[in-house]
Amino acid sequence: MTSISLAYRPALPRLLLSVLSAIAMIVLALALGGPARAAEPEFGGTCTMGLAEGKRIKTDCKITWTDEKDGKLYCFGNEDSKAFFLKDPQRNLQKAKENFAMGDAESTGADMGRFTAEDATKFTDDLIKAAVEKNGGVYLVNDAMLGQTLALVYDGIDFVRTLHGYGFFPDVNFHAKDNPEKKYLIDFWLKPKGGQLALMDVRIYKAPRKEGDKWVKITRQPKPWWWIPASEHPGTSEVKRGWEIMSAIDDHIVGERGKNKGVFKLKDEKTGEEIALEFVGIHQPVRRLKENGRFFACSDFRREGSKDEFYDIDFWLDEKDGRITVNSARVHKVPVLEDGNFIQMPRYNFDPNTFEVVP
Repeated sequence: MTSISLAYRPALPRLLLSVLSAIAMIVLALALGGPARAAEPEFGGTCTMGLAEGKRIKTDCKITWTDEKDGKLYCFGNEDSKAFFLKDPQRNLQKAKENFAMGDAESTGADMGRFTAEDATKFTDDLIKAAVEKNGGVYLVNDAMLGQTLALVYDGIDFVRTLHGYGFFPDVNFHAKDNPEKKYLIDFWLKPKGGQLALMDVRIYKAPRKEGDKWVKITRQPKPWWWIPASEHPGTSEVKRGWEIMSAIDDHIVGERGKNKGVFKLKDEKTGEEIALEFVGIHQPVRRLKENGRFFACSDFRREGSKDEFYDIDFWLDEKDGRITVNSARVHKVPVLEDGNFIQMPRYNFDPNTFEVVP
């Protein structure tokens, strides 16, 4: 760093000295990493007490309160709102988080209001028929559990399940091209995007299994997370439920797969290798660490191109503004070849006394 000396200055004009002093201060600040940044306000600067009452009021964040527990900054529209909030800050904060998160789901729900189950049916039907025409009369589905691509014949849409704030879920009947008795029930997940319906993901919900001389449809486990909220009354619970954690993980995985041509890429922190993985499913139950309240869940992935190299990946999630987002992913178990077979070898273990199950 170039030094600027102000020790000898009899001939320098006062204005020039001021300029040089300012430059020196800037250089010194940059060298030390600059001034500390103010904490980013929660809820995008919306009045926290307003949110607790179900209102969205934008503020200039001149009136604030900092939670001593986590250092998070909250804004208020006026001093009266802040004073009322501080009469019961934890209860009001919980209400604000719930209303903020519910607002996001309601926004998606409002977009969903532009479409009907019939629209979702037609969209799915058109999408499948276009793929069938392109692929010589079959619809191709990746069976992540078996590590193979299925060639299926389209039999029609069974029904459409609608979950407000999350999307449409048509259930579609198919059978195997090589055997009409091998029947599948496939879940399609649709969401409104840019004023149109968009396909988010495709999952096998029921698959055929031979029992005696007949093929029967067996439900895959664990069930897709979107089947769980139907009986859980989404958006009304005081605390986060397991299905909400699973949905956040699923959203994250779908987004990452969209960036990488259908595979989930993860860097192995031990070997440095970037692994291309195919998603199989999320384990239940979901857990929460007692120490800091972070959520985590285990999941199964298969190495792309392999039939029996399975990885157990842990996802860690944080809650901010009432929303759950994936913070990090970590390799928990890796496939190791022993006696001609791959087994999962754990990198680390959990102390069961440090976490609690999320219902």
